[in-house]
Amino acid sequence: MDGAVVVSGREFTPEILTKIREQVAVGGAALTRAGLSREVCEWLNWRDPMGRLQEMSCRRALQRLSELERITLPVARAGARRQPDRYVCASSKEPVIRCALDHLGKIAVVEVSAERTPELSKQWNDLIAAHHYLGYVPAVGRQKRYLIMSERQGCLGASSFSAAAWRCTARDRWIGWNEQERRAHLQAVIAQSRFLILPWVQVKNLASHLLARLAARVVDDWRETYGYAPLLLETYVLGKQFAGTCYRAAGWLHLGQTAGCSRNERTQHEGVDVKEVFVHPLCARARERLRGGRSTARSKKDGGWAEHEFAGAELGDRRLARRLVEVGRDFFAHPQANIPHASHSAKRARAAYRLLDHPELGMKEFLSAHVRATTERAAAEKVVLAVQDTTSLNYTGIKDVCAGLGPVGTRTSGARGLIVHDTVVFTPQGLPLGVLDAQVWARAGEKTSRPAREIAEKESIKWLHSYEQASRLAVDCGTGTTVVSVGDREADLYELFIEAHGRRTGAHLLVRACQNRRIRSEEYALLFDYLHGLDAAGEYDVAVAAGPKRHARVARLSVRFSTVTLRPPRGKAALGVVELHAVLVREEDPPRDEPALEWILLTTLPVDDLRSACEKIDWYSVRWAIEVFHRTLKSGCRMEDRQLENASRLENCLAIDMVVAWRILHLRHLSRVDPDAPCTVYFEPHQWEALYAVTTPHQPRPTEPITIRQATRLVAMLGGFLARKSDGEPGAETLWRGLQTLDAICIGWLAAHRALGRDP
Repeated sequence: MDGAVVVSGREFTPEILTKIREQVAVGGAALTRAGLSREVCEWLNWRDPMGRLQEMSCRRALQRLSELERITLPVARAGARRQPDRYVCASSKEPVIRCALDHLGKIAVVEVSAERTPELSKQWNDLIAAHHYLGYVPAVGRQKRYLIMSERQGCLGASSFSAAAWRCTARDRWIGWNEQERRAHLQAVIAQSRFLILPWVQVKNLASHLLARLAARVVDDWRETYGYAPLLLETYVLGKQFAGTCYRAAGWLHLGQTAGCSRNERTQHEGVDVKEVFVHPLCARARERLRGGRSTARSKKDGGWAEHEFAGAELGDRRLARRLVEVGRDFFAHPQANIPHASHSAKRARAAYRLLDHPELGMKEFLSAHVRATTERAAAEKVVLAVQDTTSLNYTGIKDVCAGLGPVGTRTSGARGLIVHDTVVFTPQGLPLGVLDAQVWARAGEKTSRPAREIAEKESIKWLHSYEQASRLAVDCGTGTTVVSVGDREADLYELFIEAHGRRTGAHLLVRACQNRRIRSEEYALLFDYLHGLDAAGEYDVAVAAGPKRHARVARLSVRFSTVTLRPPRGKAALGVVELHAVLVREEDPPRDEPALEWILLTTLPVDDLRSACEKIDWYSVRWAIEVFHRTLKSGCRMEDRQLENASRLENCLAIDMVVAWRILHLRHLSRVDPDAPCTVYFEPHQWEALYAVTTPHQPRPTEPITIRQATRLVAMLGGFLARKSDGEPGAETLWRGLQTLDAICIGWLAAHRALGRDP
């Protein structure tokens, strides 16, 4: 039996697919595609808020199912739709309209309808077909079309609105959607699918004026026709051809770029060039309402971030806690500086060294306040991902002056340092919430003659320890938050599966499989063989980042899933069997000369349909964010350049650097998902004022704080970010360099104001 497939946001189960095939067979030549779509809408109760059948959306879904060879559609009626005649009036024969906006006279936005105004509808089709770079494509589903008419000059242009893109990473991150919220509230987002000003109309400010008029008009028209008011407009601009200047002038927000196509499903325009994403909120609390009322407000006073992350640390003395706050601030202001440089004075540097060398304090105490703050942030989310991974810190250059190090890297490299296994908490959208746990140790120099057989005697125990911390987080957050412990192939440990499966309360588990384990099955004896023998349940698109042996692309993956019962490894029969859910994703048609993507994921979470399988794929994709965290820790905070006398000092210093690295990543990500938040969520007033004055010297100082995105880009420009249109958003590297420059600027800014007797 065929598996279920998700198309146009609807799940077509094997039973529904069978019913469609039977209906086509019984209906024969008398059955039309329109009639079939009405039947399917009735079966699925597929209706809009006003109770009308969603026939056009269903038609598109049935067409996609036919392309996937899941069903056979009735034969299309000949002549059912005629392509519009091309608009024959060439722009070169039209007189150029070049005047001031107010000289056009009264401008009307006229709604176009094929039923009520067929002549205007044909004119709209012809204009778009002749003069819009995407041409004319019949829209499906909910839509509104408009002609722009001038009292003195006649027709000026045309525009249309239709359903929003099913998925758009830049938009979804900006809203802060999780998967459930996106599915529930996507209909409140509509797309401006066409916007055309005729090429001979060259009137300054006309485009931004029309965008404002259209945004106001479509809200009322959409409510009247479809029974609800949209909350957000979106559009996609071909960046290499258009700058999107009119959208910026009309107050639209630029969020980033697409991955090359606007929907997860294939469309007529799949494979088009990357586009710039713009959105326009239609009410003051649009994002919060799109999240179902869930707020992501942050603290408005940046001066308290260090107190929040460090002041409550269990150090046994308030003076030590205050010193930890000062050191944390200094490290954040100079993430790449050594301790004397970051401390500004010899006295503060000596105090920092004494703190790191305290005989009764360790990494657990230094991180205690931050872990509680991380738990608070996690408790506000419905789902959090506790991603764990291992890295090493190489201190070969200082091994002669630093005690307590061990071998790292290969056996023949001679490198010495520390092994770090940490757990960082993320939202499903990739927003880092904080460090939950960190284990640090130095490997012994000698190898034992017989490898340890018990898990407690191996380094692999690190995975179980981190899972234990994730389970404590789940208990602390309560039943309102689902905690998922995520690990790569090294986490494929049978003992870990047994531990997670046996818990009634605690964290769930999501691990990429490495071992081709034995399973209970009549036909197959091994896990990988069994999963590859399943029929594909559907397809899913995943954005693949560029790597050493691959180019950035959107990979189309087949999805298979099943419940499996794993048998214990040889010699561990006492552990018993364990039942897990397995998801196999595989790229069936990879690009030439590039390896195909293939993941096998094992989880304790239920995977009952294609939608839940794709959700687990998205969650596992967040795992790569911890790699960025490790890179920020090493390259941004220069943790491997710390010259301290022993491993204990290094561990304590690492605890502070981890919080600093998290904060840099949090700033980077927040500027992308919440770009219009005030910059005071991260920067004190004198910081953003000095930043704005130095980077934009010819602009008057704003009376209100600039946005977090503006401030982040200005900081990154201090670190070498060029802010070109093709550069995208700044990364962690330019941010940490810019933060150092900003601190020097602020010192001068405060000194100048105090010398002049002014309050900075």
